Amino acid sequence: MKTAVLGADGQLGTAMVREFSPDHEVVPLTIGDLDITDHAAVVGRIESLRPAVIANCAAYTNVDGAEDDPVTALAVNAFGVRSLAVAAVSVGATLVHYGTDFVFDGRATEPYTEQDEPSPRSFYAASKLIGEWFAREAGRYYVLRVESLFGGGAEGPAGRRASVDRIIDALLEGREAPVFIDRTVSPSYIVDVARATRALLERPAPHGLYHCVNSGHCTWHELALEAARLLRVKPRLRPVAVASVKLRAERPQYCALSNRKLASAGFEMPSWQDALARYLRVRVA
Repeated sequence: MKTAVLGADGQLGTAMVREFSPDHEVVPLTIGDLDITDHAAVVGRIESLRPAVIANCAAYTNVDGAEDDPVTALAVNAFGVRSLAVAAVSVGATLVHYGTDFVFDGRATEPYTEQDEPSPRSFYAASKLIGEWFAREAGRYYVLRVESLFGGGAEGPAGRRASVDRIIDALLEGREAPVFIDRTVSPSYIVDVARATRALLERPAPHGLYHCVNSGHCTWHELALEAARLLRVKPRLRPVAVASVKLRAERPQYCALSNRKLASAGFEMPSWQDALARYLRVRVA
């Protein structure tokens, strides 16, 4: 199964290349190899490669920056996905695209399902939702919503650190870590997301929208406490309320996602506690 992975040097893209490489032909593509905002280049490159699968791990992820630069956010997160969908149709490929919990307004009291209506509250969220819509034009597609991705390491791709990694860094170094006490998430370990993606493709599972997060949910404060317990360190945590932080873009406060549909397709995601424990064993090895 020839698989083109866009955003191959990012946190999730790196995990996808690692997961697929042993048994499939993988073509890793970074922004230096292919700019997904260039429609002609995207279609031309995909038609020359003729992959069976196009996995789009590329994204504009500067949530606050998108408020000031919505054009770039839309170019990458929306119209870039449309170009990939057009290319996928041209070569008969399956498109895998990753969405986000930010498409919801965060006012729920129980985990969101794929049937819940999105209500984006920021330019970033809106650009990602439009990208989901464009991904459907591929016909054969999987849109996998993830959130709070972690697993890229202390020195993640391109020097980026995920929120979980920053918390772990602080715990290991004995520094104070500011953590939200009232923002609820379903963390997503990149290793498990990549494995779930592969499982959906190899079965194959019915095409469509899936929530692809580790099972369960927690606040950032609860996650930090669990990480400290597993690391056997005394945590220095500074509890923070969402309302007390001035952010350019609104964040969904309750954004736990249900992955029951993914389970019904045959892939059970491990709990976030199990995922965190496995990741910490890698971090401190």
